[in-house]
Amino acid sequence: MADVRGAWIARLVCVAVPIVIWFAPLPLEPVTKHGMAIAAFMILGWATEAAEPALVGFVGCFLFWALKVVPNFRGAFDGFASDTAWFLFGALLIGAIATRSGLARRLAYLVMTHVGISYSRLLLGLIVTDFLLTLIVPSGLARVVIMASISLGLVEAFRLGPGSNVGRGVFLIITYTAGLFDKMIIAGAGAITARGAIEKFGGVDVEWSLWFIAYLPCHILTILAAWRLTLWLYPPEKPVLDGGYEYLRAETEKLGAWKPAEQRAAALIAVATLLWVTDFLHHIPSSMIAIGVGLFALLPGVGILETDDLRRLNYLPIFFVAAAVSMGEVLAHTKALGVLTDLMFAWMSPLMTNIFVSTVVLYWTAFVYHLFLASEIPMLATSIPPLMTFAKANGFNPLQLGMIWTFAAGGKIFAYQSAVMIVGYSYGFFGARDLLKIGALLTIVEFLIVLVLVPFYWPLIGIK
Repeated sequence: MADVRGAWIARLVCVAVPIVIWFAPLPLEPVTKHGMAIAAFMILGWATEAAEPALVGFVGCFLFWALKVVPNFRGAFDGFASDTAWFLFGALLIGAIATRSGLARRLAYLVMTHVGISYSRLLLGLIVTDFLLTLIVPSGLARVVIMASISLGLVEAFRLGPGSNVGRGVFLIITYTAGLFDKMIIAGAGAITARGAIEKFGGVDVEWSLWFIAYLPCHILTILAAWRLTLWLYPPEKPVLDGGYEYLRAETEKLGAWKPAEQRAAALIAVATLLWVTDFLHHIPSSMIAIGVGLFALLPGVGILETDDLRRLNYLPIFFVAAAVSMGEVLAHTKALGVLTDLMFAWMSPLMTNIFVSTVVLYWTAFVYHLFLASEIPMLATSIPPLMTFAKANGFNPLQLGMIWTFAAGGKIFAYQSAVMIVGYSYGFFGARDLLKIGALLTIVEFLIVLVLVPFYWPLIGIK
């Protein structure tokens, strides 16, 4: 009864707050105010789980169109033509390739043979692997897909599924750390976007090596913190694989020699990984690689996926991320984003008195600002130029402020804030509340780490 009442209260809030914003006598253009009102409905709907996230997104995009916040249908549903949304389609197909062929199970047994059969060791092994992959696979989305191919088999080996603590812990942590490591190394699209904006508008050189060294202590502490927090929040139903190494050997023997479908699946995923790793040479978009590999596996005669596998895919996460991207585009089009940016810097300016306070203000302002945008790329692309202007006008180091701001973009508590989160969420092993819980704790941990790094460690390497 309490859950039902809570759900209806959440739905009431999702309707009441946007209505208040819509009719509030704010000194804004009507289209700006109306765009903010509908965006508030979408953000509150996603945050409170008032309804299926894809449905909330569809309703929001429809309202942008029906209430003429944007001039036409294309403006309201622009995110549905974005490569971010369709990268997710490719990611789901690659996940199906790994599981349908039996490759995921074989990879899982291979990992357990070398890492160990306890949940604790496997979890640490996955986090470290995720970090190492960041150095060679520049896309967080691609890394989640690769890690999920292994993780699906690991959860199955424990004879557990979606909703289990093992399943939730594994998929939460490979998803969340993929987004975090992206900010500590100039590898993902977000960090690359930030680097370009800092150099262009801040007038400073941003070296890959300096960025890496600046966050090196954070890498180590994040790996340990993520590992221990996950074990604490999601204690495993089975601390060790049933039957131990004997079971592992028996199951490996049952698999026998590599089957043709497994070989073809491994070859396809290897091709995708190779193309992702070498994208600096050929510049093929990550989304194009994922979709191309997924569609190839569906072709008659390839022998990996069939049309029925396409029908069984869960398309709702694709619509969710498309709606989230659409919301960000509408906020930019209606100049609501500019209003938020102006408010943000007007609030920040009087508080930037010393390095400690500045770090606190920058980190949490960036965190809150990110709540209004569905992707790190527009979040960083729209906010770093004025941040660089602010830094130069007030005597701050543009590199220092830009690095803190970019790092804060890694803190997320809702899936809609990042395509990486939505890809991990789409596998169905964890829910919005799980992400809120682990996200809030890791965001605080990362804040405490950077609060120590900025004033004490960064000056030692020349960032001050």
